[in-house]
Amino acid sequence: MMKFVIKLFPEITIKSTSVRKQMTKILRANLQTLIRKQGISADVQNRWDSLIVLVNHDDEATHRKVVQILSHTPGIGFSLEVSEYLFETLDEAYQRVRDVYAERVSGKTFCVRIKRSGIHDFTSNDAEKYMGGGFLKETGALKVVLKNPEVTVHAEIRNDKVQVVTNNIKGLGGYPLGSQGEVLSLISGGFDSVVASYLMTRRGLKTHFCFFNLGGSAHEIGVKQVAHYLWSTYGESHRVKFVTVPFEDVVTEILTKVETSQMGVVLKRMMLRAASGVADNLRLPAIVTGEAVAQVASQTITNLAVIDRVCDHMVLRPLAAMDKQDIINITRRIGAETFAARMPEYCGVISINPTTVGDRARVEEAEKAFDMGVLETALQKASYQRIDEVLNGSESGLENVEIVNTPRVSDIIVDIRHPNEIEEAPLTLTNNTVIEIPFFELEGRINTLPEAGRYLLYCQKGTMSKIHAHHLNSDGSSRFAVFMEQIKPKTSA
Repeated sequence: MMKFVIKLFPEITIKSTSVRKQMTKILRANLQTLIRKQGISADVQNRWDSLIVLVNHDDEATHRKVVQILSHTPGIGFSLEVSEYLFETLDEAYQRVRDVYAERVSGKTFCVRIKRSGIHDFTSNDAEKYMGGGFLKETGALKVVLKNPEVTVHAEIRNDKVQVVTNNIKGLGGYPLGSQGEVLSLISGGFDSVVASYLMTRRGLKTHFCFFNLGGSAHEIGVKQVAHYLWSTYGESHRVKFVTVPFEDVVTEILTKVETSQMGVVLKRMMLRAASGVADNLRLPAIVTGEAVAQVASQTITNLAVIDRVCDHMVLRPLAAMDKQDIINITRRIGAETFAARMPEYCGVISINPTTVGDRARVEEAEKAFDMGVLETALQKASYQRIDEVLNGSESGLENVEIVNTPRVSDIIVDIRHPNEIEEAPLTLTNNTVIEIPFFELEGRINTLPEAGRYLLYCQKGTMSKIHAHHLNSDGSSRFAVFMEQIKPKTSA
């Protein structure tokens, strides 16, 4: 059995008792949903200061899946993987802790942190001093350093139990998904809209996606891929919609009817009008955009004010004051850079000498020539899909990617996860070679691999692997497939 102690995001812990209880309840339900979707038999228990996840079977594949869930679920500050034993004496407790940390502290500075609760004949400080002395004598540890040690030894003595922390898993932070309501995020697949969507999800908002197709099927497929990635990685506990609004005719109408300098602002106003209609259909109170102040001509404060005039919904701009490099850095950290960097784009409305000083009267005058019936038709043709179904269509090509559960001995496994994920839950196989190439380096390094043999791409859920395998096989080859581990059957608690 595996045991994990889930610590809440700090901002949750300072809420009122009723709010904290509600958020903890939502987080518990989200974890139960995610664990069940992975076919894992586990129990999620609620404590006042934490959640406890008890996993009923212990194998490497299950461990990796649980770590993935705990590190990518909004609302979690961090998680502690613990080994639990019966407490009999302080010396026995020390031996349990020593066995876990002996190699880690050898030749390094360290400190011991013990939490104690219950009736014992020693204090937490007594336990820390006793164990610290033992480590100095028996493990080759360098010395005790209370501030910024190289290794911190964590354990907890609760009544008749000793819990030794074997792994500290960094959480996503934010609020439990679904605790803050729902929004509609306008997504083009580029850096800005991807990060804006992610930040809303992390903040606890159930985030639906709205894409305006300006004239390219490749762009639509790419946006569906990145939206599905964001949802499956950070928001899979809740079902959301992906809405595609065909905007080709709207673009044509703007190009032929609207004054050139006003085209960019008018296009944004048309998008916001359409987004309001979609939000009304889905009964959503707010719209999210990836606009940052002054990043392009249409995003000056005066232009944004003119754009917002057409919308009765709240418009959220989480990137408003962010620098472009900071946005790119977040995209890289959340694993979406490879999508955004190669996203096909269709720029059909380019203003010559675009206005940077929004003039509401002038924009409204420019819009008089626009046939609003074209916008209404686009809304009527909008496609509403469940996000978990957007990659099922034949146009994505992903259904043609081979899935392998039992590799041949000659197969080479390529672990494309982020290095942090690999460090937390390494992939080890008995019969196959495993090489590590992060997804964001895959395209540049894949040509260095020998051409002979078959390569199986591995990630936790398989979605990223499918997308990359499909892309790498686009030259007609079949060298790349996907390795999907099969989890052990459920066992009773």
